[in-house]
Formats: sequence, C-alpha cells, structure tokens
Amino acid sequence: MHLNSKIKRTAGLLFALVYLFFSFPVLQAQTGNASYIFMGHTYQYGSGGTKVDYRVEQLDLSGYDGIWLGGDVCSEAMLDYSTVQYIDSLFDLGNPETHWTLGNHDARNGNWEWYREFVGKDTYYAYTSHGITRIVMNTNLIPTDCESLNKQDKLIENVCDTIQQSDYLILLMHHGLWRNIPPLPNPSTYAHSDLEFWNSNCYDVNSNFVNRIYPQLLEVKERGVQVICILGDMGSGTKKFEMLSDDGIQFLGCGLYKNEPEDMVLIIEKTGSELTYGFHNLDSLLNAQRVSVNH
Repeated sequence: MHLNSKIKRTAGLLFALVYLFFSFPVLQAQTGNASYIFMGHTYQYGSGGTKVDYRVEQLDLSGYDGIWLGGDVCSEAMLDYSTVQYIDSLFDLGNPETHWTLGNHDARNGNWEWYREFVGKDTYYAYTSHGITRIVMNTNLIPTDCESLNKQDKLIENVCDTIQQSDYLILLMHHGLWRNIPPLPNPSTYAHSDLEFWNSNCYDVNSNFVNRIYPQLLEVKERGVQVICILGDMGSGTKKFEMLSDDGIQFLGCGLYKNEPEDMVLIIEKTGSELTYGFHNLDSLLNAQRVSVNH
C-alpha cells in the first residue's frame, strides 16, 4: 500500500511537470503582444463588384498580426471564383489570424463553399490567440437553413459556457443586431442594417440578439472576461460607432463608403493582458505610409 501510494504520487508529479512543460509555450503565445486592423464595407463602387476600395488595395497590412474584415468586402464577392482569389491575394484568407464575417454583398450570390475553401473554416467559427477569443458570426443565416443557424447558436453558447483563459471575448459580425440594449440607439441610426427580426436559432421566435446572445455575454463578463462586439455594415453617414452598454459590454463599428475622406478603420492593440483600440482615418494612414516609404 505504501509503495503503491509513492508510485502514484511520483506519477502524478511527473504528469504535472510534463503538463506544465508543454503548456508553457501555449500560455506564452496567448499573452503575447499583437495588433489587428478591422475594416468594414470595403468594396469599391463602380468596380463591377470585383474590387475593394483602392486605398485598401494600397494599404500595407504587413505590420498587423491579424486582418479582420467586417463584411461587404467586394460588392459581388462570391459571384465569380476569381474575385475570391483576388480577396485572398490581398488578405491571405487562410491565415488563422485573418477573419472575415460575411456581409450581404459577400453572401448573396451563394457559393459559400468558396469561403470554406479559402478560409478553411465554416462561415461561423471561434478562434483563440493572444488571450483573445473571437467568434466570427454569419449574420446572413436565416431560418430557411435551420441546421446552420442552430449550429451557430450552439457554437456561441458553448464558447460562452466554457471560456476561461482568455482576457477578451470579441464577436465579429456584419449586420446591425443591437436593438433594445440600453443605452444604445437603434442600429438604423448608425448602421446600414437594422435586423429587428433576426433570430439566433430556429426553435425560439424570440431569440434575437438582446434576448438570446446578450445575456450569455453578460455571464462571460461576470467571470472576468471583457466582451466587445464589432460590426462592419457602416460608412454612409456615420463613420464610427463606440458605446458602452449599461452592463459594461463594449460595442464598436466602422466602415468605408465611396472613398470618402472621413472613412475610418479600427486598429486594436493587445499588450500583455491589456487591450486598447482606436479609430483611424484611412487616408491619413495611407499618407503616413507614403511618407515613410519616401524617407
């Protein structure tokens, strides 16, 4: 009995040491510094649906650890396979740090299998790195595809139920879903879309964002994980959106529109366990890049 106990304690100690040895690099990667750029509604008007804003084409994205696309990347993004190839050439869709939440202009022609081919994931998924868990939503899913809609709903539920190690949970989405969240105004006042009757699943007709998803985000926040929601269906009028809900959930959004000089992108910096963000004028970023190259 005594020998068996010593063997068990020794085996337990060895297991713990092996666990720590292999876990340490992962934990180190999770807490490292990183920077991300978020861009929404990036398509170039008058391009036949096949191009992004010419300024985005010229922007040097190599300095960012991740590129987050807020949807409507091209106005007919999945009409032709060559357009997805073009988008991939700009943003490296297969990079695990590139995230693309589908907009209506991206999704409306079908061919979603091209998204899966280039991204290597379904049109909704979760991904964690640098202490940030991201849920990339497909807000184009509707009850005519109950299987996918319910799977996305379950994915969100599972992440919110199990998230522990991350410092932040970020939801990336295209459409304006944030109705009836005090003190946020209706999305129609700042976004191109206001999906009042959007449902998260097929088995509850009242499963809109505020009833189904928002309560889960509050539970995550109560466990010490900060929560941020970001949308990309903006730009024609309001260039940026930033508001904290009464419950402490951060809501952000921005987008481009017709190459207007006021267009904004969102840059997020993660330093250790701290996250900061700022809205940046796209023209100014591009001008600063040109100055840097010339010098």
